[in-house]
Amino acid sequence: AADAAPGGGGCSPGGGGSVPVLFCFSVFARPSTVPHGAGYELLIQKFLSLYGDQIDMHRKFVVQLFAEEWSQYIDLPKGFLVSERCKVRLVPLQIQMTTLGNLTPSSTVFFCCDMQERFRPAIKYFGDIISVGQRLLQGARLLGIPVIVTEQYPKGLGSTVQEIDLTGAKLVLPKTKFSMVLPEVEAALAEIPGVRSVVLFGVETHVCIQQTALELIGRGLEVHIVADATSSRSMMDRMFALERLARTGIIVTTSEAILLQLVADKEHPKFKEIQNLIKASAPESGLLSKV
Repeated sequence: AADAAPGGGGCSPGGGGSVPVLFCFSVFARPSTVPHGAGYELLIQKFLSLYGDQIDMHRKFVVQLFAEEWSQYIDLPKGFLVSERCKVRLVPLQIQMTTLGNLTPSSTVFFCCDMQERFRPAIKYFGDIISVGQRLLQGARLLGIPVIVTEQYPKGLGSTVQEIDLTGAKLVLPKTKFSMVLPEVEAALAEIPGVRSVVLFGVETHVCIQQTALELIGRGLEVHIVADATSSRSMMDRMFALERLARTGIIVTTSEAILLQLVADKEHPKFKEIQNLIKASAPESGLLSKV
């Protein structure tokens, strides 16, 4: 291979105008061909044509080449051009560092999940999470933070409860999928420049909240679950869901911590209004003793 490290190709020459290449991604390996002299951009295009459904475009990747000299993959050498049969793989980059959990209004979106009327008699502490959820949405309006709301099968389960004011929500969407990560939600996120963090709350913790959180972190977003604004029918389901999610790097926090982190400074122009929101409603439901 041109400009490759010694032994970089580690393969036999190909003939004609195309070269056989084995494309590897995750557990998959598919033989294909590329034009002789193809470089990095053509390899990426080929990966997308072969594995587009599996590749999360919110992630960053590195292309690696199998080097027989080392009997392992090496990062694709600078200026690499395909001149002989070879094996390449696409590797998602993992950031090996603790999630810091910093929040700023300009890079944050609030997700309100399925706070619907039919759940009222079944969900533990539902009245309390309604109160906290309303506080969060008021805070979002004050700070100019976009809000995305879903309703699980509203035809059968009813709309969002009347106590929660959805004025100004960017998107209110019915769904049947448990996760909130629907094509319309992904499109809405793509319209928000610089979004990095999602503040997530609603019901049920072990179903829709958990599945939404896992899909979001799989797309490279940082997720903050508001413990005093999420619940389930069973406190055991709720507790184990929060424990599992925390182990995956999702941040389990509280509404007051979220709101004060977003203003960050007593001198913030909205600090007094946020402070008044916090003072106005702080239910002692016992939810946080069961995290």
